[in-house]
Amino acid sequence: MLNEFPETLEGLERAKEHLERLEERDGLDTSGNPEKYHTRINAARMEVRRLTESLKAQGLIPYSDQELLNRKLDKAFPKARSKDIVDFDGAQYQKRFSPATKSRSGKTVTSWNQWWQRFPDEK
Repeated sequence: MLNEFPETLEGLERAKEHLERLEERDGLDTSGNPEKYHTRINAARMEVRRLTESLKAQGLIPYSDQELLNRKLDKAFPKARSKDIVDFDGAQYQKRFSPATKSRSGKTVTSWNQWWQRFPDEK
């Protein structure tokens, strides 16, 4: 499954459609096995994420303002850890993390989302 779709906008759309079909099939499944499509759905999500990141790096999809800010802050503070607070361009930001993917049991985080959260300006 991995790298099944070309790194094009069309490939990304096809990957998203494939993911939607798997999720729909999972929702309609009455086999009594709640994890029947778990592995395939996770692989499809990873493929959509990989394609999206690749297309953004190629400039075919624009980065959001938050993604651009995250990149600047990550470059300025490469060793920042969870909940670290930094000053940048006259504002304070905190490094945050949340689980992106978990193991099949749901007990182990296998990858993390990370971003910078701006603190409100003090008056």
